Amino acid sequence: MEYPTDQLVRYTFADQDVRGELVQLTSSYQSLIRGHQYPPAVQQALGEMMAAVSLLTATLKFEGHIAVQLQGNGPLNFIAVNGNHHQELRGIARVRGDITATDIRSMIGKGELVITLEPEHGERYQGVTSSDADSIAEMLENYFMQSEQLATKIWLHADGEHAAGMLLQRLPASGKDMTGFEHLATLTDTITEQELYSLPAEQLLHRLYHEETVHLYPAQKVSFVCGCSRERTLDALASVPVEQLREILQTDGEIVMTCDYCLTEYRFKESDFA
Repeated sequence: MEYPTDQLVRYTFADQDVRGELVQLTSSYQSLIRGHQYPPAVQQALGEMMAAVSLLTATLKFEGHIAVQLQGNGPLNFIAVNGNHHQELRGIARVRGDITATDIRSMIGKGELVITLEPEHGERYQGVTSSDADSIAEMLENYFMQSEQLATKIWLHADGEHAAGMLLQRLPASGKDMTGFEHLATLTDTITEQELYSLPAEQLLHRLYHEETVHLYPAQKVSFVCGCSRERTLDALASVPVEQLREILQTDGEIVMTCDYCLTEYRFKESDFA
């Protein structure tokens, strides 16, 4: 089967004050987890987080970056995905114990969800909400209700090969009537995980909202972009004391740095520090 892959689409409804988004990821998600040996449940959490960050990035009205971090005292003590307005994403997870229970509440333990927005022009903003929820989607819904006072419904799925997500959000000036939003959310609840992975966007939206007039905007490409380079890695080593670098070079003959995100190795000889 040929899956729709690595794209995000936005859509609106002619007769409802609601906006929607759909993201479907395959190669970008596989690039994010490749080589890391994450347990299946952690791969799933990273896929859901990647889809979530893509959806959140699409809601931003500025050029810049977003970082979503989930951290706690459980065996999965840190998971983070960063993105920008070009839909270039990267992510990482840190596991410090055995993953026995695979639900997100048990893996994270007691913790918090942190969302950081960094516009290219403007002030940095950080929002924090509790991780006390049964899913990443529920954590984000709680965040929007607490910080933005916007009714938001999010669906996230990942299986180690594909990741996908949907978002519905009431428009800020839509008044108090929740009927239209709740109706669309009920329709969206009927989508299956497999349909979300496999159906092209136009077909999927027709399957859900065939009685609504939906305006579909052009798709935006989503990609995994680590952003590391030999030059940036060398710049990072500039903050290490010279004597410490010299000691490593004398002992090992080279300094080896591995990127946490893409696992690329960079090797530096003494001549590189001249």
